[in-house]
Amino acid sequence: MAPLAFLGGSVAAVTGAALWGVGMGAQESVMRAAVSRFSPPERRGSAYGTFNMVFGVAWFSGSLLMGYLYGLWIPAVVLFSIITQSAAIAVIAGVERMERKVP
Repeated sequence: MAPLAFLGGSVAAVTGAALWGVGMGAQESVMRAAVSRFSPPERRGSAYGTFNMVFGVAWFSGSLLMGYLYGLWIPAVVLFSIITQSAAIAVIAGVERMERKVP
């Protein structure tokens, strides 16, 4: 999405923004379900609060860094996005593997 949004023309930027919106919508629903699944009913309120706090701090930190990189060199924003998204895929794959091992 970042290469489309930052390195393409206006049509590519609109496409990148649309894909980002689809990704955010999917993430919002999937992550809320995951928090519910991994937390006992009596701790769900705290689990959602903790998740949203960590998510917000991470989002702010990433946005701050991306804004700084944008001022330096736009391809650095794209590279940062690709690296962090790849790291997220690796984390999700690791969690999935761990979950399969748990009976």
